[in-house]
Amino acid sequence: MKKLHYILQKSLLTLALTALLVGCVDLDESPKSFVSSDQFFKTQADALAGVSAIYFRLNASGQTPYHVLFSTGMDMMSDDVQPGPGATNADVRSQSVLSHSSTGQRVREIWQQHYDAVNRANIAIDKIPQIPMDETLRGRLVLEAKFLRALFYFNLVRLYGDVPLILHETTSLSPADLYVERAPADQVYAQIIQDLKDAEALPNEPFAKSGTKYTAGDAGRASGGAARSLLAKVYLTRYDFTNAIQKSKEVIDGPFGYALFADYAHAFLPAYKNGIEHIFSAQFESNADSHGNNQAMREAPTGIPGLNGNFAEQPLPGIYELYSPKDKRRDVSFITSIVSPANGQTYQLTVKDPATGGTKPNPHFNKWWDPAQAGNLSQSAANVSILRFSDVLLIHAEAENEQNGPTAAAYASYNTVRNRAGLPDLAKGLTQAQFRDSLRVDRRLEFVFEYSRWFDLIRYKPLTGPDAYLIKSLHAAGKTNAQPKHYLYPIPQQEIDNNPKLQGHQNPGW
Repeated sequence: MKKLHYILQKSLLTLALTALLVGCVDLDESPKSFVSSDQFFKTQADALAGVSAIYFRLNASGQTPYHVLFSTGMDMMSDDVQPGPGATNADVRSQSVLSHSSTGQRVREIWQQHYDAVNRANIAIDKIPQIPMDETLRGRLVLEAKFLRALFYFNLVRLYGDVPLILHETTSLSPADLYVERAPADQVYAQIIQDLKDAEALPNEPFAKSGTKYTAGDAGRASGGAARSLLAKVYLTRYDFTNAIQKSKEVIDGPFGYALFADYAHAFLPAYKNGIEHIFSAQFESNADSHGNNQAMREAPTGIPGLNGNFAEQPLPGIYELYSPKDKRRDVSFITSIVSPANGQTYQLTVKDPATGGTKPNPHFNKWWDPAQAGNLSQSAANVSILRFSDVLLIHAEAENEQNGPTAAAYASYNTVRNRAGLPDLAKGLTQAQFRDSLRVDRRLEFVFEYSRWFDLIRYKPLTGPDAYLIKSLHAAGKTNAQPKHYLYPIPQQEIDNNPKLQGHQNPGW
């Protein structure tokens, strides 16, 4: 990706001056205008840097959406993840038991960081067409920005519901420009779909079978295959199963070159990043100005010589046991022992078993482990997958089952994922409900600790009543605070305080 994933050029600090969030900034003075982005977007190099600044919002050091923030602000609310002993932040622990509020830090940070990314995308979309530069590259960069804007709005609308829909750079502090009301979710989705349809014209991955392709140095950028894949997920979330089937089949049958790695572990190991299964990922690089993936440190145990783990995140009881011992995904996603990089000894990870008085395995997550950085886990080079080909296969299987029942096509896509995990074909003759229940379990096992479970929980029907999937699942995991209001996050109180057009429009129950 030509270092797109970990370098933010100093000249991009100009963008920070125009990265106005929706009412998130308290102003002590009354400036008359911003430093104009016109002073920055002058050359082809500026255009490339401007789009790099959007990608940077996926994975910047500290907590950004696909670098810890979705774990502490979303995954920990699910039935898969809970804080470990190393998680001492009160806001995180509150989030994990669903006792958070509109003033919560993670609730606010997710909103603000997404709108910062949206603003960067808007600036690029507005300004790059005016730059005298290579015409093909200019068009491509605008489409990359549209793909990223769609991704960030897709997260926002799923988490917060109706949200302000801002599609152009904010260039004035006048109230008319500064304060934006919430747009209906349907309108936000319409824009997401349009942006992704436009982005279908992007080049394909370097390993694609045909069509316009990126060079190897640009691996990891948004692509035509990524746009179709994300669009399939958008349609599935909207219960538009006809279009979800169509888009997922375009990806499966198209010239994009995607396939599953034969070994599930290769989907996560840095040596195989941006490979045939990776449709779109947040890019990380070790020893590059502190832009490694420090999730590996948060997963790892404490007290192991030479290992800087802090065990801030741990599996909830039951998720490890949900895997069949034959499921190859289990021992990739979790570890129950670890080798010290300092002395070479193997340490068993155990916990007291209250039922027997003895010990039992104490599984730890292990997906973002980088073997080359065992002594400095905060510098893991493991990418975070946002879209993998297994996701598209399961999207197709789910949409096909919901639209037409458990057809041969639904079985074929589903069994491809199961077989890679070392599991036999799904039993034939299942009802639609039985197929649905089985697939939901496999989605959970396939994507554990990949920031996917919460988004699945809030879209699975039934949404209401005593069998509401979200509430029933969380209650079963011991998270008895779960209520209907938790289908949406609260609008951050700071945003409401700063934006008169948001006042009186909080989400129900908050």
